[in-house]
Amino acid sequence: MTQQIDWVKRYNYDSFIRENFEPLMRFEDSPPVGTPAPDFPLWHIDGTETSLYEVFQEHLYTIVEFGSFT
Repeated sequence: MTQQIDWVKRYNYDSFIRENFEPLMRFEDSPPVGTPAPDFPLWHIDGTETSLYEVFQEHLYTIVEFGSFT
């Protein structure tokens, strides 16, 4: 859970300026369109951990939304 908190702190910046968000934009590291998404940890609102793979196994369709917490 510590890793999650570190990312939340990095992502929730105080002002929307290029220096704050540009280091997080690594589109060149994204998988090509049409390839399976890599597995990574996800957290429920209660703090319990799961993974993208586990969610894919439980649901026919999955939407993962990434957005600002601010």
